Amino acid sequence: MRWVPNPCRNMAQGSTAISSRSPLYFRFPHRTSQCRPTLPSPALLCLRPGHAHSIAVSLIALRRLSGATTSATPPEQQQVEAEEVRGGEESAPWDKVSAVLFDMDGVLCNSVELSRMAAVDLFADMGVSVTADDFIPFTGTGEANFLGGVASMKGVKDFDPQEAKKQFLEIYVNKYAKPNLGIGYPGALEFIIECKRRGLKVAITSSADRTKVDANLAAANLPVSLFDVIISADAFKKPKPAPDIFLAASKSLDIPQSQCIAIESALAGVEAAKAAKMRCIAVTTTISEVMLQKASPSLVRKDIGSISIDDILHGCHSVDQIADKKVEETREIGSPNGTSSGIAEEVISGIVQDVNSASEKNHYHGG
Repeated sequence: MRWVPNPCRNMAQGSTAISSRSPLYFRFPHRTSQCRPTLPSPALLCLRPGHAHSIAVSLIALRRLSGATTSATPPEQQQVEAEEVRGGEESAPWDKVSAVLFDMDGVLCNSVELSRMAAVDLFADMGVSVTADDFIPFTGTGEANFLGGVASMKGVKDFDPQEAKKQFLEIYVNKYAKPNLGIGYPGALEFIIECKRRGLKVAITSSADRTKVDANLAAANLPVSLFDVIISADAFKKPKPAPDIFLAASKSLDIPQSQCIAIESALAGVEAAKAAKMRCIAVTTTISEVMLQKASPSLVRKDIGSISIDDILHGCHSVDQIADKKVEETREIGSPNGTSSGIAEEVISGIVQDVNSASEKNHYHGG
């Protein structure tokens, strides 16, 4: 028998909850003429999304190498596995990705609420009573629209968007976005570094002015030098949802739009990415998934810490396609004895490494 660590220790059948950090094990019988391996369902791998996705691919590939068929999967497991491939995600092949374009507020930096608070202060200085929620419909559209939209809604007369933006930035930088404040989302720095390690170019594509971008990066402890390009709204007459910012990033990076993927937290940002003919991962840090789905993002995740490198490179929906590719690659390489069981053993070894790596990083906690 071959034993592989099981991240779903003490799970009730059909449950996706994890009750302990200590692993048990999956049992993989060696293939013989009388039996085929009994393989765990990829849906039962309750790790951080990136690890679960990678291991699920290996398990599906192993099933196919060892002769297991999808028709043998119980219907209830098929349903759970289907839920791993999120509804509404793109069904077209996931083409090559060469660049990742990060929005700043709500993606890299937990700064949206701070912006709304600074805006409330600005209107208070003008003698106008507003709430932070008043700014939600205008989030991600640039400071002039962010402030001007509420001014129009409240009937503020003689409102000067440019002067208001200047005062807003002074309040924001001096009061809310002080250096080393720690407003970066958990996992943001690590994810950027992983993208660069995989050879991807990275850029910031923000509807904010460069003054705010620099202040946020300093407050989030994210070095400017991490990014190949920083595109801010200063030079654009049309902010998001117009595609101009994304088109400029594509040109500056010298990467085709079709090979760029944007990460956005606002509806306007998703709309802008789609208008630029780019794929987009939306995060639900500022508005609900229901709202974001109106713009049809490619994928939806909780926050940047929930996005895996596999989401970027392959798209969650393409797990079967990746598994097929892994099967072909494994067969082409072959095993020392050239047998299916030998090849399956090699894939099992890869799964063991994947699970052990996930265990060390996440203690078997889900993402």
